[in-house]
Amino acid sequence: MPMPDRTIVGWDVGGAHLKACLMQRGQVVDVAQWACPLWQGMAHLEHALEAAGQRWPALDEARHAVTMTGEMVDLFADREDGVQRIARQMSQSLRPSDATALQFFAGDSGWLGLHDVARHWERIASANWLATARHAALSFGHGVLVDIGSTTTDLVVFKGGRVASSSRTDADRLATGELVYHGVVRTPLCAIAHRIDWRGTPHNVMNEFFATTADVYRLTGDLDPAHDLYPSADGAPKDPLSTRRRLARMIGLDERDGAPEDWLAFARAWRTCQVAELGSQLRRVMASHPLPRDAIVVRAGCGGFLVEEVIAHAGAHPTMPVRSYGADVARAVADWAKVCAASVAVAALLDRESR
Repeated sequence: MPMPDRTIVGWDVGGAHLKACLMQRGQVVDVAQWACPLWQGMAHLEHALEAAGQRWPALDEARHAVTMTGEMVDLFADREDGVQRIARQMSQSLRPSDATALQFFAGDSGWLGLHDVARHWERIASANWLATARHAALSFGHGVLVDIGSTTTDLVVFKGGRVASSSRTDADRLATGELVYHGVVRTPLCAIAHRIDWRGTPHNVMNEFFATTADVYRLTGDLDPAHDLYPSADGAPKDPLSTRRRLARMIGLDERDGAPEDWLAFARAWRTCQVAELGSQLRRVMASHPLPRDAIVVRAGCGGFLVEEVIAHAGAHPTMPVRSYGADVARAVADWAKVCAASVAVAALLDRESR
């Protein structure tokens, strides 16, 4: 069946996931993500794109809007190499009908075709956050985007329909606090805190890859299983017993050394630590870009369940309303649009500029 007019597929090529949305006539009708451990080889991206083609036949008839962060993985010699190889793979797999049917989001430089990627790769690299923030700014006017994903968190202020920050690279955003390498699935717990309470006594944390934030939020019941796509740290199952075993190793214990309620309290202690760190980073970002009183919070990412607590810890005005990203263009699949925000954003921005 041919694609209808104004069909755009938005793609966000990350280092760990491929996220995509199908937009038709200005509305998102489907959203999906696939595990894509790009650091293990380009074949993973190729296979994820094949899966997308099975879900959405006739992709070669659609227009494509692409953003990426996957160029950062250590498969590539450098980011320039990564951007160019990802761009080539997208072209080879999607087989666009003509040169204008495949567009790469380049931030302040707009949209670029495949032939421009080599010259302007720096504008394309890791620009997915800017797409989400720019679309949120156009939709809501004044506010702050809090996008808590599987691996990272983006904290971006927008005012008057524009992104407030002048930062554009990951390095700049790490310096300002707008990019925080904290997520709710893949982050090793030893990156969250150096000391943690167990039964009221602070313990040093073992700096080993024994457990991840997925273990924490799986145990607390916050993490949707559909977003828990990666193997556990030890390769063992993700059932409660195995999850508790991984958490116990972080402080040199075994699962049998505590009752289930003790391990639940322990998981909540890790949750508190992560909320505190994200809240402190958000406080710094908002201090750099003061917001008007009619500003809102835009929630995005699979860790959106933390947003209200992060905002409270940041000391933001308690009446700031929280809105979910993508609700205006993805009514039927709003929850998934929030999780795969950047893919929705590039599709929406390209559609907006094409009318």
